[in-house]
Amino acid sequence: MANSAATPVKVLGTPGPAGRASPEVSQVLTKKKLQDLVREIDPNEQLDEDVEEMLLQIADDFIESVVTAACQLARHRKSNTLEVKDVQLHLERQWNMWIPGYGSEEIRPFKKACTTEAHKQVSVCVDVSLCEAHNNGRVLYQICSGVKLCCL
Repeated sequence: MANSAATPVKVLGTPGPAGRASPEVSQVLTKKKLQDLVREIDPNEQLDEDVEEMLLQIADDFIESVVTAACQLARHRKSNTLEVKDVQLHLERQWNMWIPGYGSEEIRPFKKACTTEAHKQVSVCVDVSLCEAHNNGRVLYQICSGVKLCCL
């Protein structure tokens, strides 16, 4: 598969005095790109300078955290190469994001088990028992449509 091949990553920019890379070299999302994106959504919308700076910082922090976590996954695989599957796995598991066009048979979607009606009923019974124990045998709670609203 072409998409699952190892893709070495070259990190642009060198850390400056504060430990951060110079913004003109390492910033993935620029002000112009952000403004173009906003215009795509709403041509009449314009962001304040402070809002632009905040969004750029959030995007930068997000990318840095994803790359860091993906590198840790690569190291866990005993690899020195960051691969698409490392980024995919982190985005899928931590952010519930799936990037179209980079599908792989190696990574299966992780879904939390659905809560069945039987499980909900058992949970209500356990909550009632805990409420009774907490209130010395007195049931002081409200139930609406089979769901416990509060334990008084």
